[in-house]
Amino acid sequence: MKITKCWYEIKEFFVITLGAVLAGAAIFFFMLPSHLAVGSASALAMVLSNYIPLSVSAINLILNVFLLLIGFILIGPGFGIKTVYTSIMVPVSMGVFEIFFPNLESLTGDPLLDVLCYILVVGKAMAILFSHNASSGGLDIVAKIMNKYLKIDLGSAVSVSGIVVALTAVLCYDTKTVVLSVLGTYFGGIIVDHFIFGLNIKRRVCVISPKIEEITEYVLHQLHSGATLNEITGAYDKTLKKEIITIVDKHEYRKLMDFVKKVDPKAFVTVYAVNEIRYQPKK
Repeated sequence: MKITKCWYEIKEFFVITLGAVLAGAAIFFFMLPSHLAVGSASALAMVLSNYIPLSVSAINLILNVFLLLIGFILIGPGFGIKTVYTSIMVPVSMGVFEIFFPNLESLTGDPLLDVLCYILVVGKAMAILFSHNASSGGLDIVAKIMNKYLKIDLGSAVSVSGIVVALTAVLCYDTKTVVLSVLGTYFGGIIVDHFIFGLNIKRRVCVISPKIEEITEYVLHQLHSGATLNEITGAYDKTLKKEIITIVDKHEYRKLMDFVKKVDPKAFVTVYAVNEIRYQPKK
């Protein structure tokens, strides 16, 4: 049991590290070369690097540590070791990239393509971190402070703080860069939400069929999923029927649909999208 738990923690640590490095790569390879201040602590560090004689990664690390300290004082030690680790790991990975690619220019040669690549890559990275109850720190901490003391909705607080940072690009860069930074901040939030819900999306499948026993056996013993059986009465002919309800992921869904089509092509099936499930697993 201890070996299994230890292996799970090692695997989780590896995945979180991967997410942090992926976020650092998105910032270094796509945001920095085009000077895109897409709302984040890294974007603010990029703007400040025009006035402070330090690298972006060093300023980012200082900002993240400062924000973590402020967070501990104003919110309390509720961040967890994962967020502390990723808050440090993101700028550290950027520092490593700075060593190996000291004079990096835009990979695409187009700021618009850079901002698109950035929000896609960083969106995936954030989804990986959030799925393991971690975050990159930075402006997330500012948003939590705004939520606690200004009573601003957390999602709105993240958007407001991000837009404010994006607007700081006006201090150093041209209008086009500022506009791309603001748009990148807005659409970046949408992409992150898409990836997060995409990781958790499941389907609630309801099947009414004379072959309900066979379908139930398949769900329980082949898909290893739970199910609920209901007795229902048809409104048209008043006949008693049975319905099975189960929740499956996208891979199990395809297998289930293939099986239902095989055993009863005329089965009545309804499918609903499920974004979140809370339950107590059976031992």
